[in-house]
Amino acid sequence: MHSPIRPDQNASSRQPACLAPGLALALVLALAASWIGRAFPLVGGAVSGIVLGLLVRQAFSPGPRFAPGIAFAGSKVLQWSVMTLGFGLSLAQVAKVGLESLSVTLVTLTTAFATAWLLGRWLKVRGHLTLLVGVGTAICGGSAIAAVTPILRAPEHDTAFAISTVFLFNVVAVLVFPALGHALGLSDLGFGLWAGTAINDTSSVVAAGYAYSPAAGDYATIVKLTRATLIVPICLVLAVAVAWRERRRGADAGAGGFRFTHVFPWFILGFLLASGLRSFGLIPAPALPWLQSLAHFLIVLALTGVGLGAELRQMLATGPRPILLGLGVWVAVAASSLLVQQVVGKL
Repeated sequence: MHSPIRPDQNASSRQPACLAPGLALALVLALAASWIGRAFPLVGGAVSGIVLGLLVRQAFSPGPRFAPGIAFAGSKVLQWSVMTLGFGLSLAQVAKVGLESLSVTLVTLTTAFATAWLLGRWLKVRGHLTLLVGVGTAICGGSAIAAVTPILRAPEHDTAFAISTVFLFNVVAVLVFPALGHALGLSDLGFGLWAGTAINDTSSVVAAGYAYSPAAGDYATIVKLTRATLIVPICLVLAVAVAWRERRRGADAGAGGFRFTHVFPWFILGFLLASGLRSFGLIPAPALPWLQSLAHFLIVLALTGVGLGAELRQMLATGPRPILLGLGVWVAVAASSLLVQQVVGKL
């Protein structure tokens, strides 16, 4: 009789070798994407990684031996990147500005999710893609999408499409926000609050803020960092929602073995731990830039894996509706931010 354990043990011992081809491919492309991101900051390394991954996927079509490493980069490395991002956020640093901008941030957050849900239903965009676009627009672009993807277990092509859609409007925002701010006569702090709450990606917030003025850039950056911390409660809420849905499905199927620990985003605890270590000064100051650089590279590596695993044909089959969804959510968020500022007298 053959032992049932032996094949699993052999598979386990071969796992590093199985991961190597796909990880090596993702690593090479991620290094190239990081270089492109430094040369063209408006594009950024994360989007470059997804684009390179998609191009290689279509031109080279990596075989089955690449699949385990590509999947590992798009899942486990994705979670590590989110945890490492915690080293770049000092909770004490953003507390004051965070409280000042909280009312605007909460309104734009609610507006983003409500608009995404309504438009998604009207445009008949599938659920995962609607939620990913909503999260990316509401919080912090590609980083937020990367954080919730493991919780939702969203397909790679949905993740890639959502990040590409959010990136499109990041570029538009950098180009039009400063001109609109001057046309509206916004103060430096008013524009900083608008950019920090209505532009998705941190790099785009920084670019638009400092294009307006140094003071606007400083304020926008801190508001954006505060907004980014909201990914933690959002992930926890989504984890509870996924747990509730899976429990119902298990009950309907007669399977009572569901456990919340299977869907709880443990990597978010790692994020909180990293942020706490920074906040209490337990990380040497010279190490912080290195840790932030590591976090950014891990995101590029992970999203390169997402691009390598995405099916471009399925993305193209989705049509223009996700773009219209992203446009509608972005316009709603930008307008609601200005409206709340007008009401509370922060313009």
